Amino acid sequence: MDWVVTGSNLIHDTIVFSTALIFAALGGMYSERSGVTNIALEGMMIIGAFSGAVVTFFMQDVTPMAPWIGLIAAIILGAVISLPHAVASITFKADQVVSGTALNFLAAGLAVYLTKVIFNGAGQTTTLTSVFGKWHIPVLGDIPFFGHAIFEAYPTSYLAFIAVAVSWYVLFRTPFGLRLRAVGEHPRAADTVGINVKRMRYTAVMISGALAAMGGATIALTTTSNFSHNTVSGQGFIALAALIFGKWNPLGLTGAALFFGIAQAVKTLVQILGLTAYVPIEFIYMLPYVLTVLVLAGFVGKSSAPAALGKAYDTGSR
Repeated sequence: MDWVVTGSNLIHDTIVFSTALIFAALGGMYSERSGVTNIALEGMMIIGAFSGAVVTFFMQDVTPMAPWIGLIAAIILGAVISLPHAVASITFKADQVVSGTALNFLAAGLAVYLTKVIFNGAGQTTTLTSVFGKWHIPVLGDIPFFGHAIFEAYPTSYLAFIAVAVSWYVLFRTPFGLRLRAVGEHPRAADTVGINVKRMRYTAVMISGALAAMGGATIALTTTSNFSHNTVSGQGFIALAALIFGKWNPLGLTGAALFFGIAQAVKTLVQILGLTAYVPIEFIYMLPYVLTVLVLAGFVGKSSAPAALGKAYDTGSR
């Protein structure tokens, strides 16, 4: 067994599996930093996976840019599907957890229904022939061990890490980020100085939907090459756990997403090492979800969430 190659593959697979989680967790960060609880990340990822796969399917015989068009379509539809949650939570001041849960059910049912309509009753899309391939970065990709581990990845993985850097800068170094944090910590004070709380929260929720959908599309356009009812498989909830574990910080949630990514990458390693004869493969598949439960049990209530998270704001009740 070449342990160097195995280690390189483990890091490589960790990045692949954590990419979608990073996008979704970043999306959750924008929404929750503005004060709107978003447990609808799962539903937004499902819509992203569905729209990305369907648009790519219809465009793959037209242009080699089909996966990019599918990704853009997912971003747009992700922002659109977030609007019911925004309207219910911000305008009508509904319970944000209930609203998010409803959106999860709506997205899952709608995506499967439309898939059956479009693909003549099939429960999944036709396997895509045009998906994202891995990019080999010249020179850096030839470095022993780290070349394959880090510098030979899907373009969406590079986009995810760019999004992390951009989000950190936006959140902590721009007026928009300052306003976003203000409405999530003390909306009444923000309103007093002229910040439109509702507009900021609507914007944040739509950014959340776009990024989460981007995460879902990443799965469909890289590792699975199609969309079905189990394409996302609870990764939206894992992303939510990464967000809490990472303390609503772009760098922290990235580390948490990589942690959960390792749990998924271990599946491949266990099979390569032939350990399935000793450890039931079902236990390995359970690992990411078990870790999610443990993280939520251990960190909910201990992490410092935005002070106004989950609290509706009424501009007329000053």
